[in-house]
Amino acid sequence: MQMVINGRMADASGKETQEVVNPANGQVIDTVPAAAPEDVKRAVDGAVKAQEKWAALPVRERCAVLKKFANMVMERRLELGTLLAKEAGKPLMQEAVWELDSVAYVYRGACEVALHYYGSTMPIGTEPGYDADLQITIHEPLGVLACIIPYNFPPAIWAFKTAAALAAGNAVVVKAPSYDPLTLLTLHQMLHEAGLPAGVAQCVTGSGAKIGDMLVDDPRIACVNFTGSTEAGLSIAKTAAKHLTDYKFELGGNDPFILFEDGDLDLAVKEAADQARNNRQCCTGSKRFIIHNSLKEVFVKRLIDEYLDKLVVGDPMDPKVTMGPMIAERAAKKVEEQVAHTVKQGARVVYGGARNGAFFAPTILMDVTPEMDIAKNMEVFGPVWPIIGFDTVEEAVEIANASDYGLGGGIFSRDIYTCIQTAKKLKTGHIAINGSGNFRAAELPFGGGKKMSGNSRESLSKVMDEVTQIKSIVFRYAFEK
Repeated sequence: MQMVINGRMADASGKETQEVVNPANGQVIDTVPAAAPEDVKRAVDGAVKAQEKWAALPVRERCAVLKKFANMVMERRLELGTLLAKEAGKPLMQEAVWELDSVAYVYRGACEVALHYYGSTMPIGTEPGYDADLQITIHEPLGVLACIIPYNFPPAIWAFKTAAALAAGNAVVVKAPSYDPLTLLTLHQMLHEAGLPAGVAQCVTGSGAKIGDMLVDDPRIACVNFTGSTEAGLSIAKTAAKHLTDYKFELGGNDPFILFEDGDLDLAVKEAADQARNNRQCCTGSKRFIIHNSLKEVFVKRLIDEYLDKLVVGDPMDPKVTMGPMIAERAAKKVEEQVAHTVKQGARVVYGGARNGAFFAPTILMDVTPEMDIAKNMEVFGPVWPIIGFDTVEEAVEIANASDYGLGGGIFSRDIYTCIQTAKKLKTGHIAINGSGNFRAAELPFGGGKKMSGNSRESLSKVMDEVTQIKSIVFRYAFEK
């Protein structure tokens, strides 16, 4: 499959390609171009040229195109879901098709927000010397946005980064993930089929480090919207600073899942089991299970007996399968190394622990202590449940906050006072009460919020603030008598 540049399918200028591999069987699905600097420049050139005309269209006309696209996504959801399942290893109906449904929802929602995104009128007569002036604000697009998409939920995260941006009148240059770019390339083709003008949404493929650096170092990029590792985010921020380019990041996480002594055990076990979704390759998935010492053993036993033992691991195209492979064998090997490192530090594998190619068995680690790397800043992006015991509320909060990350978290207690006080003390961007925190409701502000997890609050309720800029307009002497 080719890149989408200026409304046309395009190879890399040097004809270099890279393979897209089905992680379930190791077979090559397709190849995509490995973009060169001149390809990235061509994409940005086209986006800059197209953005001004796109922004000049009435917002209702922009949204008509985007709503048509959303309808097309729903019409082709099975086709798109099948492609995503093959390239990303997601079970077809349970995860892949659902993700395409979310794309349509976010695009429709972004249009509604854009159509009702109001400016402001300042109070008249509050400041001496300005009694006769009418002061208002309007919202304008930023210009060209670079959107760098991760491999774990490519269509869903792509929708959050592009839908509101396009509705607001921006152009976007998208860097598709190297592991699974095919669904995004298809979505870009569909945008143009829906009537999006050429150049408004570009999609390039190739090395993330190379293409990302080229995009960020282009002073014509108004904002970089990136979801990925904290290390990559820090590198992007340094490059962006050269041009004072704005950036919005959703970065790493090591979210706490706290089960207090009086917590609903049935609910907590169910919520912990839901973490198996997408092989726990979730930014906001719970990654540290901080369980009251009186409940640790029964929590683990029930998690195994009632849920993990019932998972069906295999080819994601099989309708009976509930857990497919990780994104690639390299990712599974990294999790294998992290588990081995934690065992070396003193933890015990009580369930799972084995790897077979890109498949990593659901794994539970006991005897994890707050001093271990996995309990602080070692983010495990895979199906691992590290169990950390505690005795007091203060101890649980201390363990949870002993991380450089602050994305999200979950609390389980029947005592509303305990829930409120703990939620207030946890240094995270969002908290679920009697839930795992592994959620992303489209309307609710989502993102780092705290510490090294980023600065974005990407959501339908806040994203327009991130893709537009305020212009202040003053009508001097408008009310002069």
